[in-house]
Amino acid sequence: MRVETLARPAPLTCSVVVPVRDDAVELRGLLAALARQQEAALEIIVVDNGSSDGGAALARAAGCTVLTHPVPSIAAAAAAGYDAAAGDLIVRCDADSRPPPGWLRAHRLAHARAAPGTVLITGFGRFRLPAPLGEILSGLYVGAYLLSTATALGHFPAFGTTMSMRRRWWRQVREEASRSAEVHDDMDLSFRVRPGERVQVTCAVTVGMSPRALQPGRDP
Repeated sequence: MRVETLARPAPLTCSVVVPVRDDAVELRGLLAALARQQEAALEIIVVDNGSSDGGAALARAAGCTVLTHPVPSIAAAAAAGYDAAAGDLIVRCDADSRPPPGWLRAHRLAHARAAPGTVLITGFGRFRLPAPLGEILSGLYVGAYLLSTATALGHFPAFGTTMSMRRRWWRQVREEASRSAEVHDDMDLSFRVRPGERVQVTCAVTVGMSPRALQPGRDP
């Protein structure tokens, strides 16, 4: 008797995009964390946004694809990386993000198992500070951002320190997305989520992050 088996769909591939400007020290730590992932990225795209500290050379030496966007604007630099991405998923983080080994796998599985209409997966950041201070400040900082913005949007926002989206969705919204230096790309993308689409928040993609966002006068 002949038994037919259904072919399983290939796992989603991931392109990691990191916009960076004069942050080589933090970038070194991120690239080390990405090298320890249980599932390797299809590619790591570092977008140099006018750095003068050797970060681009560091990224090239680590085998990353390096793009140059000299005009200061994180939103524009991130968009250049999104445009160049070849993976099914575009996974965004910052130079100071410290993803655990299962981070990319968690993003991939979250998309594979997500409810219909899910276009963005995002999570939380945990300040790299001694316990319990790190947990308390992280909860206040990230929680306030997610909850206050969700009230305005009607859905949770993406958090650029750890977020991912389907590449095909980026292609649908890219012309609307801002490239302004005054705009955060994660917040802007959150506004591009249309009726019937959703953002999923999961603790599974939580990363460590620098506490520098807590410094007075620093742009979050």
